[in-house]
Amino acid sequence: MQIADGITYIGVNDHQIDLFEGQYIVPNGMAYNSYVIIDEKIAVMDSVDINFGEQWLANLEAALDGRTPDYLIVQHMEPDHGANVKLFMDRYPEATVVASVGAFNMMQNYFGTKFEGRNLVVKEGDTLSLGARELSFIAAPNVHWPEVIFTYDAADKVLFSADAFGKFGALDADEAWDCEARRYYFGIVGKFGPAVQKVLAKAANLDIQVICPLHGPILSENLEHYLGQYQTWSSYGVETQGVVIAYSSVYGHTKEVVELLAKTLEEKGCPRVVVTDLARDDQAEAVEDAFRHNVLVLATTTYCGGVFPAMHEFINHLVDHAYQKRTIAFVENGTWMPAATKGMKALTDQLSDIEYTENNVTVKGALNDDVRAQVNALADELVAKF
Repeated sequence: MQIADGITYIGVNDHQIDLFEGQYIVPNGMAYNSYVIIDEKIAVMDSVDINFGEQWLANLEAALDGRTPDYLIVQHMEPDHGANVKLFMDRYPEATVVASVGAFNMMQNYFGTKFEGRNLVVKEGDTLSLGARELSFIAAPNVHWPEVIFTYDAADKVLFSADAFGKFGALDADEAWDCEARRYYFGIVGKFGPAVQKVLAKAANLDIQVICPLHGPILSENLEHYLGQYQTWSSYGVETQGVVIAYSSVYGHTKEVVELLAKTLEEKGCPRVVVTDLARDDQAEAVEDAFRHNVLVLATTTYCGGVFPAMHEFINHLVDHAYQKRTIAFVENGTWMPAATKGMKALTDQLSDIEYTENNVTVKGALNDDVRAQVNALADELVAKF
């Protein structure tokens, strides 16, 4: 795949993987992207997952057509990108590895060497001449690891963006960018919004025509959309007006109340209602939906005097990913001593900039007229926010 004259894609698709980073369901696999820039000197941009080292080097050798690379630029040392650095350096003993000081420290941890005598440490503002092209480096700490750098090729107006602007899914998957990029962002990068904001401010000063991430497709059209999405996501802004109802239910009574609330919200004109069963649905999708919308209803049963495990886990995900700037309401069920709302609020009080509704719903077993009245009152309060 030609990105520009002299820039070739040499990455791989992974359809063997079941869970990315040991937790994210990826039914359409993953892409581990790598690129080679061929000029007077040749630079390879990042490696790939350990399971695809030989395939990656074969792709590289085909693109080189008999030439030898001069540099391996390591933007990100996470093993899905950095695992084959030593393989590359052993294969090309005259090459120099280029990375941040943090990345070299990580290489010591992974490989037992910083490739002394064959390394070049770069930082914010440093440049590397390949001939007609001069690459410049942009520090991008905590997007999403601390050692990350971006690389900008001013000649071709290409930004090599490490994990930023990446998505789940192999490159041969026929799917829209937004959903899987959003799930990827909030699951993996989402906690680091302030760091993303800083690097977006730097990128605003560049003439970018192509974005080459380490996962997902190369972006060369409608860049305003992708940059705008990252601006919204990293500032914790609301992308879509609506209510997400995340619930868990043991015998179906809480689910029945949730379905009534969803129906009532729709009848009262709520612009969008999303319902997710935390015990059965992908929790990463639920986290994505929670960040996408501006109102979240947490509905669960009292369990062991506290919060049902699936709900407890979900709220922990929200805390871990810095969920904020949203409205939260509670629905609890407990046949003899409802305590879930108290437990959920204790957990969500760890979040910042959260507005709680005045109305919540308490169910003591099954749906009845009192619960219907509570649901109606909560629906009225939520719809008034749109």
